[in-house]
Amino acid sequence: MSVNSSWKSNLPLYIGALILSIIFFYPLYVLILITFVPAPLNNLSPYPPQIPPGFTFYNIIQAYSSLNLTGPVTRSFYVAMMVGGLSLALGIPAAYGLNKIGVRTANKFIIFFFLINMMPGIVVAIPISVEFLKLGLSNIYGVALAQELVVLPLSIFIILGGFRALPSDLENQARVDGANLPTTMYRILIPMNRSAILVAFLLSWMTSWDEFTYAVIISPVKSTFPVQLYNYVTRAVSFEASAFALTFTIPVIIVAVVLQKYLKSQSFTGGLSS
Repeated sequence: MSVNSSWKSNLPLYIGALILSIIFFYPLYVLILITFVPAPLNNLSPYPPQIPPGFTFYNIIQAYSSLNLTGPVTRSFYVAMMVGGLSLALGIPAAYGLNKIGVRTANKFIIFFFLINMMPGIVVAIPISVEFLKLGLSNIYGVALAQELVVLPLSIFIILGGFRALPSDLENQARVDGANLPTTMYRILIPMNRSAILVAFLLSWMTSWDEFTYAVIISPVKSTFPVQLYNYVTRAVSFEASAFALTFTIPVIIVAVVLQKYLKSQSFTGGLSS
């Protein structure tokens, strides 16, 4: 097949990929427009101009000089690290255990774990938040535990896919050589499953970083970054808030791009192998 015929046959795929890329990146483009276009020019219409009529760093300078977001950003970072670490601490042994039972039974457990994510977040968040408030968990620890309910099923699913992709003879050979279960996990299974584990941590961290529902209900006073950013936007300081949001969105995008080589299809499909 010639190069031209191959290109023509894949043309609908390229067009679909282009359309999806525009849909996904357009909100970021609007955020950039609001951040770097002077505020008086943005105020001329209810929507930001699609072609920048001017350029300024004033919004960024004003954001860092007038908005107090250092505390919320720090709390969001701590919460995200706790959520990511806890997802591995619980997800690795859970995925290993599911890998040892029958595939059909394990798949039923996986589907059951995902049921919580099939319901609207607010439906689950309110009763959980009430119980957390009774326990005195109206802080970043309560937010982290609540967010863990969202990310843990996906973490188990991804890590399980990694374990299923490993040859079963590896663990058997390690047992023959005298290695116990902790040694086998630490020296063999976890290192060989590091791609899936890293993907699970990355997705858990990123989900926690911009999670809003649980954070605003459980800890509205000492809020995380998304909650405080929302508060500033509703107080008519949207330009400075957009500038601050952009500066903290770009590092997350860079991390995702750098680690995208670990986002392999096996990590997302192996968890429900037949």
